[in-house]
Amino acid sequence: MDYLLYFVLLALIAEIIGTVGGFGSSLLFVPIASYFMDFQSVLGITALFHLSSNITKIYLFREGFDKKLVMNMGISAVFFVIIGAVLSKYFSPKILELALAFFLILLSLVFLLFKNLTVKPTFQNSVLGGAISGFIAGLVGTGGAIRGVVLASYNLKTSVFIATSAIIDLGIDLSRSVVYTMNGFVHYDDLYLIPILLMVSIVGSFIGKKILNSLTEAQFKNIVLSLILLTGTITVFKSLGAI
Repeated sequence: MDYLLYFVLLALIAEIIGTVGGFGSSLLFVPIASYFMDFQSVLGITALFHLSSNITKIYLFREGFDKKLVMNMGISAVFFVIIGAVLSKYFSPKILELALAFFLILLSLVFLLFKNLTVKPTFQNSVLGGAISGFIAGLVGTGGAIRGVVLASYNLKTSVFIATSAIIDLGIDLSRSVVYTMNGFVHYDDLYLIPILLMVSIVGSFIGKKILNSLTEAQFKNIVLSLILLTGTITVFKSLGAI
């Protein structure tokens, strides 16, 4: 019972922060969930969790989304998430977990140290950003940070940013859910978590939207990047200790 309570509370925190930062909950949920189950199971349950999470965000931030970006990033993201999800079956879970941890640390440090770093809002960068975020999402469970960096370069309104990201992510999660199920990552014993995580996604997204109204963008970014850095560092020590 304590195990489930801790898991749900941490998942709720990940959902709130994911909504506030616009990266999606998987960036924090994947390393958190890996403390409670094996990494392949985490990939499967994360994809299913994210489906409800993204549907909730699309509803809550339904004021609008950028159709051009959805097409440019979404198509390449869906194509490459399938490739990443297929390849995930052939890599050691520990290697993938370490790769995720170092990815989190590197990305957070880059944007904490180089605060003015931006990506030019071009068609090529949109397609490339979608492809990279999709591939990493399929391989290690989360690619929202890269997608967030690309979307940020377009200076979108917060509601448009989050809705656009959620629509792209929905296509990614639908695709990888099918592949993960075929890979055997979705286990019958874990399915009881789905309705629980559905409620977590609704509550977390709602709270996250409320918080968005009280903090500046700079505060959001620093808080989220700092937490990503902390999560990645803890995951590295955890993974190295288990080797």
